[in-house]
Amino acid sequence: MDYQLTVEDRKWTEGIFEKLNVKLKAECSRLEDMIPYIPRDGHYHDLDSPDGIYWWTNGFWPGILWQMYHTTKDEIYRKAAERIEKRLDKALEGWEGLHHDMGFMWLHSAVANYRLTGNKDSRRRGLHAANLLAGRYNPAGKFIRAWNADCTGWIIIDCMMNLPLLYWASGEMNDPRFSFIAQNHSDTAMNILVRPDGSCNHIAVLSPDTGECLETPGGQGYAAGSSWSRGQSWAVYGFALGFSHTGRQEYLDTAKKAAHYVIANFTLNNWLPLVDFRAPPKPKKYDSTAAMITACGLLEIASCVSEYEKPLYRESAVKLLRTCENAFADWDITRDGIIGKGTGSYSGGAADTEVPIIYSDYFFVEAITRLLGKDFLIW
Repeated sequence: MDYQLTVEDRKWTEGIFEKLNVKLKAECSRLEDMIPYIPRDGHYHDLDSPDGIYWWTNGFWPGILWQMYHTTKDEIYRKAAERIEKRLDKALEGWEGLHHDMGFMWLHSAVANYRLTGNKDSRRRGLHAANLLAGRYNPAGKFIRAWNADCTGWIIIDCMMNLPLLYWASGEMNDPRFSFIAQNHSDTAMNILVRPDGSCNHIAVLSPDTGECLETPGGQGYAAGSSWSRGQSWAVYGFALGFSHTGRQEYLDTAKKAAHYVIANFTLNNWLPLVDFRAPPKPKKYDSTAAMITACGLLEIASCVSEYEKPLYRESAVKLLRTCENAFADWDITRDGIIGKGTGSYSGGAADTEVPIIYSDYFFVEAITRLLGKDFLIW
């Protein structure tokens, strides 16, 4: 859609895309078929993440590559994305190591490939992943369980972003059961994780037998009852996507409620993204990933609302992107990673606190290409 950017904002956005193409092409040549996460000493290392091939972020680099291929038609991006997609077959084969994040991993790799090229092997991979995700559904509690081990009744706000894989599978197979699961999970998340003021819990522990909410621990935020900013961003974007796939007004209303809460909190810190909106003022910790995801979610909402409502969401998204690019971006093509100051969790260690993280770059690329009208449906 046409986001009706000002002349200044369009010029900035076009300039940023040119810089993205230069830097990402350099990274692509350097990485070959590596799967990056967080650079160390300015450089990515292959599968340098806690769960190796099963790590939830492994789809974001191929997602960047497919977005860039779609926009530029440069074969360097397509070939690299296809090599990584084949590497991810090991995760499907050893599926016991997978968690709930099949959407993050295969929407941006296999399903993106299928949507752009019609590759039948990619379709098969995507449907395999969708079936694994659907297999985590708890029919008594109407939710998709998070993680493995002793997390039988756990539900997290992050999983809203995995549901588009199920909506895609429903359409691809002409089978509504995938969509039913996605909507049941969304309803449970909307009623239990999202609070009346638009903030949300990261985690809820439910009874696996009844779905009763037993506890809402702090998760990756500061503490129980706080407001982890990336969790808020998952709510903004996840429920907006839910509306786009189903047309259910309550999902859009929830996305808007979460968005208004987030926008208000971003303005309190001059549009710089804190890790948790309800953490103590010191130490001040930033998480650029929350801002990049929120920007994409705001643009999704803008595509769903009336003309009178669009400016709030569009202009807030651009403000986040411009502020964070100015404060956190590294355009040195010899160094890996673009948007710095990403933080995995409030209580994490130095390795994932205020560093470049691959999904911050992915959502930055998605937002920029979307503002230019050059993106494609990846969710």
